[in-house]
Amino acid sequence: MSTLETLDLESNMLVGRIPRWIGEGFEKLRILSLRSNAFFGELPSTLSNLSSLQVLDLADNQLTGTIPARFGDFKKMTQVQNVFEHLLYGRIDGGSMHYEDNMVVNMKGQLLRYSKTLSLVVSLDLSRNNLSGDFPVELTKLLGLLVLNLSGNHIRGYIPFNISKLGQLLSLDLSSNELSGSIPESLSSLSFLGLLNLSKNELSGKIPYTGHMTTFEASSFAGNLGLCGGPLDVRCPDEDNNDDDDSNKERISEENFIDNWFYLSVGLGFAVGLLVPFLLMAVRKSWSHAYFGLVEKVSEQCGC
Repeated sequence: MSTLETLDLESNMLVGRIPRWIGEGFEKLRILSLRSNAFFGELPSTLSNLSSLQVLDLADNQLTGTIPARFGDFKKMTQVQNVFEHLLYGRIDGGSMHYEDNMVVNMKGQLLRYSKTLSLVVSLDLSRNNLSGDFPVELTKLLGLLVLNLSGNHIRGYIPFNISKLGQLLSLDLSSNELSGSIPESLSSLSFLGLLNLSKNELSGKIPYTGHMTTFEASSFAGNLGLCGGPLDVRCPDEDNNDDDDSNKERISEENFIDNWFYLSVGLGFAVGLLVPFLLMAVRKSWSHAYFGLVEKVSEQCGC
């Protein structure tokens, strides 16, 4: 069946290893779903030979080993899809009838059925297996991805900084793994991202809660004991230092304010003490003569 375009064997009781020959001879295969079976063993790297593949769903199996670096070579997934395509099913009365293929895709945490727009969906779902190894940075070459779901595995290492190259992403789920290090600030540039789930990992540092990242709630980051900052209730150490600095600045400002008022009041009091008698004596000359006469008399008596 070399012209096969859709192979959907989801939710059966198939066991064994995914055969390597699936990656050979299916030049037109666009959709491959082996979801919810009992496949085990490693992912065959030959799947990357499927040059037309744009939806690969191997979730809910017992697959082990690492994600092959060659999974970054899915040719169709490296391209942004913007053309509607429908399968030609057959002809009736001289006219053509198109088979409207449909498939359920785990999009934004929900199982959504796509039919008319399925040709635009680019998805890689390897969730809920036993995959291990570091996060394969080669996946960042799949520029057409709308959905990337690696949740529920044992993937280690860092989230690559250049994950922001996946500018079409609508849904990114890396939850329930063993990822460590900090969250890349570049994630805030993924403006189409509607679901982000980084919960239950070993991530640490301050959450880059700026730009588009502010649209996600605390549940997107929960279960990472080393994370701090908004939207979590855990404050970062540098935030505490900033608060201390602010309180010190406030206290110093208040003290300066009091000191300034004190010196100003002393100066005003001194000036008033000099000016008031002078003004009074300037207004009433008789008072002036009496005052200086009194001063002169006192000076003579004391011999000053």
